[in-house]
Amino acid sequence: MTGMTERLIHKSSNGDVWALARDPDSKLPAVKHRPNASSGGRTSYTDIGKFLREGAGGPEHQALLKLIGTLLDDAGRSS
Repeated sequence: MTGMTERLIHKSSNGDVWALARDPDSKLPAVKHRPNASSGGRTSYTDIGKFLREGAGGPEHQALLKLIGTLLDDAGRSS
C-alpha cells in the first residue's frame, strides 16, 4: 500500500494552491505552496510550524488547522 503524496489544504480565488506534502529535500511533512502563474508559479515548501507561526489568520492557515483537527477526530473513532 502506498501513502498519499499530498493533500489539498486550500485553493484561493486567484489560483494559489497550498497542500500538505513532503519536502523533497528534507522528506519531512511541509506545506507546499504553488502560486498562480501570474505570480511566477514557483513552488515552495515551508515547515508546518513556521507556516502556522507566520500567518495563522489566513484562510490557508485556518484550513490546515481544520485538516489537523480531522486527524484527531479520526483517531478518536479508532480508539
